[in-house]
Amino acid sequence: MTENGNFKRRVRARAAKTGESYTTARIHVLPKSANDEAPEARRLRLAVAQTTYADDPRDIDKLRQSGQEMRLLMRQAREAGARLVHFPEGATSSPNKRIMSEIGPREIGPSDWRRFEWAVLREELDATRRLAHELGLWAVIGSVHPLTAPHRPHNSLYVVSDRGELVTRYDERLLSNTKISFMYTPGSIPVTFEVDGIRFGCALGMECHYPEIFSEYERLDVHCVLFSTTGGSPANEPSFAAEAQGHAASNSYWVSFSALAHPGQADPASSGVVAPGGRWAAQCPSEGTAAISLADIDDNPGDLSRPWRRKARSGLYEPHRVAGDPRSDARNMF
Repeated sequence: MTENGNFKRRVRARAAKTGESYTTARIHVLPKSANDEAPEARRLRLAVAQTTYADDPRDIDKLRQSGQEMRLLMRQAREAGARLVHFPEGATSSPNKRIMSEIGPREIGPSDWRRFEWAVLREELDATRRLAHELGLWAVIGSVHPLTAPHRPHNSLYVVSDRGELVTRYDERLLSNTKISFMYTPGSIPVTFEVDGIRFGCALGMECHYPEIFSEYERLDVHCVLFSTTGGSPANEPSFAAEAQGHAASNSYWVSFSALAHPGQADPASSGVVAPGGRWAAQCPSEGTAAISLADIDDNPGDLSRPWRRKARSGLYEPHRVAGDPRSDARNMF
C-alpha cells in the first residue's frame, strides 16, 4: 500500500511539473520493463504570445509597430526553442468598430473597409512570413482577411509554416452581434493542421463561449486548440480564460489561449497554455505587456479519458437502462 501510494505521488508530481495528464505522466514514471510497449510521446515546444492592442488600421505607423513587435516575439520564441508561436486575434490590428463605422465614431454602423491600409498590412504579413522561413518557425497570426468587394472581410488566423508558406487560414464562424451586423463575413469550416506529429485546431474571437466548437475539434482528433481573442469585452474578460480551462479539461487536450495585452491595466486574462487536465501549464506576465510564454506540449499518449468519453456518448448506457421499475420511475420517494 505504501509503495503504491509513493508511486501515485511521483506520478502526480510529474503531472504538476509538466502539465501532462495523469495517464501520460504514469507512462513515464512506470519502470522500463512495464513501459516497453508504451507509445512514444510526440512533443513540441509551443510559444503563446500576447501583443500590444492597436485598433486603428488607418495608422500606418501603428501597423508597422505591430508587425515589428510580432517579429521580435518570433525571434524570442525561436531562441527559446519553440517550433510554433501563436498570436492573438487582431495581432496585426484589431479594428475598432467606431473607427471603422461609416457613420461613426459616435454611432456604430456598417464598416467602411476602404479606411484600412491594406497595402501596409500585406507588407507586414509578407515580412513576417519571410522571417518564419528564416527562423524555421511556424506562426499562427490573427489578422483581417479582405474579400472581393462588396463582401466584408473575414476575421482570421493565418497559419504560416516553417518554410514561410501560408498553408491555411481559419475564419471566425460564430461572431458577436456587432461583428456580424456591421463588420465581418463569417467563416464556415473548422481548420486543422499538423506540426511534428502534433495536430492543431483553430478558434477565434468569442468562440470560447461555444463548447460545440471545441467538441468538434475533439472529434477531429486534435491534440491542441489554438484560441485567439482580443480578450473580450470589457477588456480582458476573465470568463474567456476560465472557459479555455474548461474546454481543455472536458476534451482532454491542450488549449493555447492568446489574448491582446492592454498596457496600463491589470490583465487577469493574460495569454497562456492550458494542459489537458485544465491547469495552466504556462502564462505570460499579467502587467499587460507584450510577451511570450512557453510550454512543452505532447499528443497525450495512453490517455484513457478521450476514448472512454467517446464510448460513453455512443449508446453505451442504453442496454443498462431499466424500464417499468417503479423504484426507478417514481421520483417522489426515498
